[in-house]
Amino acid sequence: MSLFIVGLDNTIVNIALPAIRRDLSASVSGLQWVIDAYTVVLASLLMLAGSTGDRVGRRRTFQTGLALFTLGSVLCSLAPSLPWLVAARALQAVGGSMLNPVAMSIITNTFTEPRERARAIGVWGGVVGVSMALGPLVGGALVGSVGWQAIFWINLPVGVAAFVLCALFVPESRAPHPAGWTPSGRCWSSCCWPP
Repeated sequence: MSLFIVGLDNTIVNIALPAIRRDLSASVSGLQWVIDAYTVVLASLLMLAGSTGDRVGRRRTFQTGLALFTLGSVLCSLAPSLPWLVAARALQAVGGSMLNPVAMSIITNTFTEPRERARAIGVWGGVVGVSMALGPLVGGALVGSVGWQAIFWINLPVGVAAFVLCALFVPESRAPHPAGWTPSGRCWSSCCWPP
């Protein structure tokens, strides 16, 4: 569910940009920041989020990401101006960065049998693909019938449901030996770069 809303959010916002421009009197460069604030922050924090999950707990990190993503979505829908919307999108991206890498860690830790793991990873990839394809369709329907704010409200029930289901069904796990870092900031573990 969480991966569905993150994938959906990657494409659903594009459809709402003309409506956001009209309602918030935004410039084209301002609208670019609605997309770029999310993308840049998300990409910048992916590795840190994965490492955090390994160190402090994957379920805890995942639930924190869900909470931040959902809170960011609510704030996006309530944004009275473009700067507020861009800031809320950045908060949404901080939460989103904790979902994808940690979800993959949870899958590999939970499904230890190779066939089950392959099936789980296939479902994970399928959900991401379907959600990105549905984004423009769902976005167009919501913007046309309710308004651009609805593209963010849709994340609230899904985020809350995913948070509860995660608490009930996802076991807490950590990496037995988290990767170390050199003084230069490079990872020296065999899973990353060589020192």
